[in-house]
Amino acid sequence: MKTGPKNRQARFEHAKSGFIYASTALAVILSMGVSARADETKTAANGNGSATELTTIEVNSKASGTASADNTKITAKDASSATKTDTPLIKTARSVSVITKKELEERGAQDIIEAVRYTAGVQTGPYGFDPRFDQIIIRGNDITTTGDYRDGLWQPYMNYGTFRTDPYALDRVEVVKGPVSVLYGAGDPGGIINKTSKLPTEESIHEVGFLWGTTNRRQTMFDFGGPISKDNDNVLYRLVGVFRKGDTNFDIADDRYLIQPAITIKRDETTKLTLFANAQYDETDANVGALTGPDGNVYDLRDSDPRYDYQKIRQQQIGYKFEHEFDGGLTFRQTLRYSHMDLRSRYLQTDSWTGDIANRHAYSIRDAMSVFQIDNQLEAKFDTGPASHTALFGVDYTNVISSFGYGADYSTDYTLNLNDPVYGVTGTTPPYNYSTTDNNLHELGVYGLDQVEWGRWNLSFGGRETWVNQKSSTTLVSDGTTTNDDLSKHAFSSQVGLLYLFDNGIAPFVSYATSFQPVTNRSASGAILDPSKGTQYEAGIKYQPPGTSILLTATAYHLVESNKPVLVDPLTLVYDSLGEVTNKGIELEAKATIADGLDVIASYTYNHSEITGGDNVGNQPAVTPAQMASLWTNYTFQEGSVAHGLSIGGGLRFSGSNFTDTDNTAKNPSSFYVDAGISYDFGAINQKYKGLTAAFDVRNIANRRNTICNSGYCYLGQGRNMTASLKYRW
Repeated sequence: MKTGPKNRQARFEHAKSGFIYASTALAVILSMGVSARADETKTAANGNGSATELTTIEVNSKASGTASADNTKITAKDASSATKTDTPLIKTARSVSVITKKELEERGAQDIIEAVRYTAGVQTGPYGFDPRFDQIIIRGNDITTTGDYRDGLWQPYMNYGTFRTDPYALDRVEVVKGPVSVLYGAGDPGGIINKTSKLPTEESIHEVGFLWGTTNRRQTMFDFGGPISKDNDNVLYRLVGVFRKGDTNFDIADDRYLIQPAITIKRDETTKLTLFANAQYDETDANVGALTGPDGNVYDLRDSDPRYDYQKIRQQQIGYKFEHEFDGGLTFRQTLRYSHMDLRSRYLQTDSWTGDIANRHAYSIRDAMSVFQIDNQLEAKFDTGPASHTALFGVDYTNVISSFGYGADYSTDYTLNLNDPVYGVTGTTPPYNYSTTDNNLHELGVYGLDQVEWGRWNLSFGGRETWVNQKSSTTLVSDGTTTNDDLSKHAFSSQVGLLYLFDNGIAPFVSYATSFQPVTNRSASGAILDPSKGTQYEAGIKYQPPGTSILLTATAYHLVESNKPVLVDPLTLVYDSLGEVTNKGIELEAKATIADGLDVIASYTYNHSEITGGDNVGNQPAVTPAQMASLWTNYTFQEGSVAHGLSIGGGLRFSGSNFTDTDNTAKNPSSFYVDAGISYDFGAINQKYKGLTAAFDVRNIANRRNTICNSGYCYLGQGRNMTASLKYRW
């Protein structure tokens, strides 16, 4: 019997409701069961001898998503994003890069783009300097809106706005390259960037800091944590804050106010509940593009007006992580998060020219998004003969409700004379009189992954079924016409990897993975584009000499994406379907402490990107360089040296030339940047100053501001950016 759309939707909603209630009930039941078992244990311990004596069980537990690698080094040992369990990188048959807290601080990263820019296979700034979004490309695929994860959960994008993350609020950043739909559901084949928040630890943390930078940038930050009291280490807390006021290059605002509290309650060594939240306010600009004159040249002038222009985002997140370890190698985890984002922006944009006079008009955008997410995991560790298994089974659900409005005012001309530009105009914000859109996205997934270790062989394989339903209603205000979309898709994703670890630390591996993405991107007509699919073959070799802080990785990949969306208008985020794109490449990456105090981070990427289906077959996608390379070194003078306490670092970044559009008629030039940093620990002078450190970081020392054009829109690269900071830890 055929099932109609209404019946399918009703069954989906019914299954969704049942899943949410069952998940919540399961967590409550587990908590009650733990409490009862604790009471039974107490009764047995205080009994008169008639009670059964309980056997002591030694537990060695690692919380998923926290990774046990030492964050005080630049070389991570473990990562959780590729498997959702803490797994040694040398035993992971995937290409994974980890940016530890040590590296974030050593390079003075001020945003996520700066955090990942020294990673192999990762391209940042495809639209020049654009602080509105963390715009990142992995293996030729733009993952800005599809690969943004925090604590293992997607930070969704629907229309225009995205959730922002400050690196000071993080413990680490993990980059998984290639499809990961088996564990995370619908996503881009390029990979994901998973950011791990600072959460409570048993170690006491006390830190305050101040930062000054380009331009008129003033920031205060603090990080406190540890046991809630000296007598109670079962309750831990963490409180992180960032308060910033100022601008960046090109007169673009960069204000942020962030507060991030968390508390962990441990019933015993097997049960833990962490409650977390964050509230953040950001203000930057909406149109950060450079002015393109009537002659086609790009000028060092803002297209919009810094006084009129703004983009304001308010976002809040609240949730919990629950974990309970049963006897027999079973561990249950549940992560739940509710997020809300509200964005308001307005800007000026040049629409025509009268001689050397730019005729600019005002535009406005509003975007609101509410997100509910839950991920249930059951991990089982067991043996079958000589093989050891770490099996993970999960069910997750995401619900996104969003509302978008777009407006324009063509009745007022905000003119700008190219020969005598004057900024500082004011005016009213246009009403949302062009279009409005309401979206509702549901995604439900069931997945499983087994990691099998047999001697020196490490095999991983998994699969996932994902169901996605998206309803959308777009109204053109001018004529009152409304377009309704109701799309239901489902897909099966798979992955398999095989690795062999030699005694000397050499580990060759191969892997295969697929992805599925029912995109939320819209065409110029307002219609949602067709889903994209990806397939990747990967082979590589890792080398980690035993007992060292060295990890070398060499990887070759073949990645194909069909129905790839390509950005047409970066201001309103209008997309078009490009067809099929194939990326084939080689990545080399090294993260090593090769001597006491000497850290080296090096990467090289060769990526041949080609349109292999649809229009422009044989051409290359826009802003996709064939080669990229980077090198960062940092040396900390050791005790006994006359410069003890001093740390000096320097970095080089290169990105090859690339085409400005898919027609391949013009190219953006190659770019080369030099970065540097220096810090000093005043504790080297006298122990009474222990914990007081000063740092000075410079990005793009030569102040190179290359023009980057993408599909008809041109931006300037960020100029020289400097920050000086003072921190005190005790």
